[in-house]
Amino acid sequence: MEKERFKLLEERAKIFKALAHPTRLLIVEELSQRKQCVCEITDKVGADISTVSKHLSILRNSGIIDDEKHGTMMIYNLRMPCVLNFFECIEKVIIDRAESQMKIAQCCK
Repeated sequence: MEKERFKLLEERAKIFKALAHPTRLLIVEELSQRKQCVCEITDKVGADISTVSKHLSILRNSGIIDDEKHGTMMIYNLRMPCVLNFFECIEKVIIDRAESQMKIAQCCK
């Protein structure tokens, strides 16, 4: 495989890995609504600030979110809103799988 293509695939994998945690998915959903500070995100996640900061760091390093300093507060923003389209796609797959399972279950009755 050519090096450029492999590098692109590695970058894609980095984004998928960053999204591969329920807390980070929640953070992305929250930031899709509006910019927020770490204290607001921490309240919504229900974890300690160091854990939330680690999740934010992973999302930021992958390019999904960015941050900006406002005085002493760090404000986080969804940098990649197109990821919400990916979420819609995933949810369609989840629904399709559930419907298929229901059809199978009905056949077994």
